[in-house]
Amino acid sequence: MSSLILALFFLLGLKVIATTTDTWRHCADLLPLDLLSFVLERDPSRLVPGVHLKQAEGVRGVQLSSPHPSMSFPSSQLLVDCDLFPKEFSFVVTLKVPRIATKGNEYIFSLIESKRVKKQEVTNDKANISERHEDSQQYGEENKRPEKSNEERGQIILGLRFSRKRLHFVYKGHGGVTEHSVFGGARLADNQWHTMVLAVSSQHVRLTVDCNSPLEIAPSRPFPSALNIQGARFHIGSRGRWKGLYSGLLRQLVLVPGSDATHYVCPSSDPQLAELSVPPLLLDLPVIESKGDNHVTSYETEERVSVGLQRSCSEQLQGQLWFNPLKKGLYLCDGSVWIAVLEDHKRLDYVLEHQVLTTSSETHDIEVFQVPGTGLMAAMAHRSPASGSAVYLWTHTGFQLYQNISTYEALAWRQFSIGKKIYLVVSNSGGGPDKHFNKESETDFSVIYKWSKRRKKFVQFLTLQTHCARDWEAFNINQQTYLAVANHRKGDNNHTIDSVIYKWNKLTKSFGVHQMLPTSGAYDWEFFTVGPYHFLVVANAFDGVTTSVDSVIYVWVNGSFQVFQTVKTFCATDWEMFQIGSRVFLVVANGHRLQGNGPSQYAINSTIYELDMNGQVFIRFQDIVTYSAVDWEFFSLGEEYFLVVANSFNGESYSLNSILYRWQGYEGFVPVHWLPTIGCSDWEFFSSKGESYLIYSSAKAPLSKVFKLKTY
Repeated sequence: MSSLILALFFLLGLKVIATTTDTWRHCADLLPLDLLSFVLERDPSRLVPGVHLKQAEGVRGVQLSSPHPSMSFPSSQLLVDCDLFPKEFSFVVTLKVPRIATKGNEYIFSLIESKRVKKQEVTNDKANISERHEDSQQYGEENKRPEKSNEERGQIILGLRFSRKRLHFVYKGHGGVTEHSVFGGARLADNQWHTMVLAVSSQHVRLTVDCNSPLEIAPSRPFPSALNIQGARFHIGSRGRWKGLYSGLLRQLVLVPGSDATHYVCPSSDPQLAELSVPPLLLDLPVIESKGDNHVTSYETEERVSVGLQRSCSEQLQGQLWFNPLKKGLYLCDGSVWIAVLEDHKRLDYVLEHQVLTTSSETHDIEVFQVPGTGLMAAMAHRSPASGSAVYLWTHTGFQLYQNISTYEALAWRQFSIGKKIYLVVSNSGGGPDKHFNKESETDFSVIYKWSKRRKKFVQFLTLQTHCARDWEAFNINQQTYLAVANHRKGDNNHTIDSVIYKWNKLTKSFGVHQMLPTSGAYDWEFFTVGPYHFLVVANAFDGVTTSVDSVIYVWVNGSFQVFQTVKTFCATDWEMFQIGSRVFLVVANGHRLQGNGPSQYAINSTIYELDMNGQVFIRFQDIVTYSAVDWEFFSLGEEYFLVVANSFNGESYSLNSILYRWQGYEGFVPVHWLPTIGCSDWEFFSSKGESYLIYSSAKAPLSKVFKLKTY
């Protein structure tokens, strides 16, 4: 009987543990947290014991002389109502390390497990915290090391430390094993100011120093998705011990949950001192100290502009300006509230994984579109002929399967309308069940589907003869509807063939051939209009010998397309046209370099071209290194403009980052987010109910992912 009771207690205990685990909450949707301001401003009337204000090169920082308890606090005081550390985050740090740095390791900060020795000490924990300032008198003599803490030091959950030649990001990995990401090229001990951003996600740890090119590490094991911080404490400038105490100057220490903070501080006119949030105490004013006193007693001048994430406005601060780097806004204190002087519009904050969509097969292409009365839909071109392709409907939880359509090694979908009628056309490369495999004259049949309002689904409407069609483009000129197909090849070897432009015949309710255009392994068509002129550009990928072939921009003249300009490309797989203000751009995705039987080169430049209105020619504007790029997607959020590239292969792996770039004016596009993808084949941007999203398809795995673009 007693063993049965014991077993019941054991099972009950397991249930309680499981329930507790399921209810743990991640720290998410938090604003940036200024750790240094939190410890320095807890008592504005006095400087924290063990801390000195120092000024170097006209810039102020703090220096620690002891690991005083006041430089430590429970993580729950900032990371409120959550138990698990953010899955993705970044730290912004500004520091100055002397050349004569210690041979050992010094901690910029640490997050430590707290293990109480006695039950009574757990009960009195809150009292101990509140009595800290009284207890601090015994630590006032900084030559004496404090008595042993009433805490038994626990394992490091998270920490950032440096040695003379290396920077170490330390964290508690899976199974409690301490993991290290070591940046050997981060030489910080040079007696200079540096601002660094350490960005962490499940796939990578990235370090950006002084807004230079980032250093990136792909850990052998991903950062844990459930890192428990219950009862943990932050220690600023130490790990709670004398050993490892930080000896340099510290000016900025900010935790940014859920986001890579690089784009908050970079580019910067002074990258070594780039600011996200600097404590008001450290604003750049001369330090005047009383002799024998470690407290700041006066300033030579009043501070005019403060920089930070939060500031109070009072009568004493009337007329002062405050710059919020998060909102990119400048505010004036009127004595009671902050009045906006300059304020930025909606901006991209970070990218959050929203849905992992398991598909029936690998996917080559996604087409997102609206069907009035039904909603937002996505047609996915699946590789497998057995399962066919699928149309998904967007719901409050994400995309849900709506309709299966029989396709044969589908490569692309395109949605278009004629009047009020909605159509979908698919590129089949497998021909179909009755296909005859004549390698020299291989023919496929691509299919047009029409939306049936009565049946609420797409039904087959027309078939068109194609040759391994890679893309369809629909457009209207002079109220006439056209379809352009990119015929890739006949058989396995004949890539120099005609692609076709079809025109809609209103009388016969069908498409007829309007124009044939010679192409070389055509991969994509892009139609666009500039003023009264209509353009069509083809991405030529391969001529049977080399991928170094000309892609062609055509212009509409007297009822047909004529050559406007040729552009040297390398296995061109996609063109994307976009406008920023009155400027017109074209960006090409270059896949790889191949010449004869030589090796392929996958890391090559893809290029942005700008239309020179006076010279009437597209000229090179910017080169961006890509890895077998197969797609570009342009979109805007508020007054910001973005490009995201589909990197598919680097010569060794299909698992690599596709990159999101932001428009920076004269600097062009700069990388701001690295998105982990597997054989990425397409990106699509869409919006729903005021929220913005990106979806990508994988040509190497049966999945697609939806990312939510968090804005502020």
